[in-house]
Amino acid sequence: MHAAALVEQLRRCDAGASFAGLGGDCMAQAGCTLYQDYRRMAFMGFAAVMRNWRQVKDNFRIAREALLKEQPDVLILIDYPSFNLRMAAFCRKSLPATKIYYYIPPKVWAWKRRRVHRIARLCDGVLGIFPFEPAFYARYGYSCTYVGNPTAEEMAKITNLKSQITNHKSHIAILPGSRKNEVSHCLQRMLEAARRFPDHAITVCAAPGIEDEFYAPYLQAGETLTRDTYGAVQSAAAAVVNSGTATLETALLGCPQVAVYHTSFSRLVRYIRWAQPLFFSIKYFTLVNIITGREAIKECISNDFTTDRVADELGRLLYDDTHRKEVLASYEHLRSILGSQPAAATAAAIITSRNK
Repeated sequence: MHAAALVEQLRRCDAGASFAGLGGDCMAQAGCTLYQDYRRMAFMGFAAVMRNWRQVKDNFRIAREALLKEQPDVLILIDYPSFNLRMAAFCRKSLPATKIYYYIPPKVWAWKRRRVHRIARLCDGVLGIFPFEPAFYARYGYSCTYVGNPTAEEMAKITNLKSQITNHKSHIAILPGSRKNEVSHCLQRMLEAARRFPDHAITVCAAPGIEDEFYAPYLQAGETLTRDTYGAVQSAAAAVVNSGTATLETALLGCPQVAVYHTSFSRLVRYIRWAQPLFFSIKYFTLVNIITGREAIKECISNDFTTDRVADELGRLLYDDTHRKEVLASYEHLRSILGSQPAAATAAAIITSRNK
């Protein structure tokens, strides 16, 4: 989605530009020739990568061959560091004249800080989407430009969505993740917590690329599956959200939420809060809390992700007016921090101005 918005803005800056890459339907609709669909690349975690290793290797081959065929003036990397940094290294070696920009760079401020050196070495420009990123890169002697936050930009455009949910503010939205393994690990507990509030209907938000049939075994009579995620969130009384960009989207849409995250080795990370300073450079795990610098929303991570704890926070969000108002006030603070700068347009202007 963000790549497609960037393509559209780049074309406004340079009408003669052409685009090819790896991505999905939004990029194709924006006029980008696709060499591989992202659905064949969406593997997260060591186990998932190992199970799909042949496909992962094939994806690298496809990308290398596409780069050599296209020989682009500019290579733009978007997130996905384990893949993109390898491709950047290949491009730097094989196509030294190609400029490389990282739009939506990896969250090195949270994890694997050593990557900041590799990113700076491989890229001609780093275009960050969080306002604190330039200061982080500066601490290491590198440059990063804050171009605005594309999620904030997209959410600001969403007004008066016509949701198919009829009981306005009387349902709980469930956002169980964008990958099947996330959904299979999280959805059951999320639903069990929401079912403790029978005066609220339950709406599960399906992810693009995951068929309706995958969700069916988890749902009970009266529970709804929707693909109008933004509409469902806007009209919900509260939401249970799998940690990721969805927590930021939910906050910017003004829906009180509790964030969850499953880890495969929950017993080993039972003391993750205690050990956090050894491995992480951040105090919190969700984007909402990281950006605001406080626990604006409740995080139920790993061993804390239980039905009881999620239900406890849901109850506070639904019935404790003071707590609910505090959460909504923190969302206003979040919006002020992110600002209103158009991310894709700013990034496109930087890329084209440096490559004329």
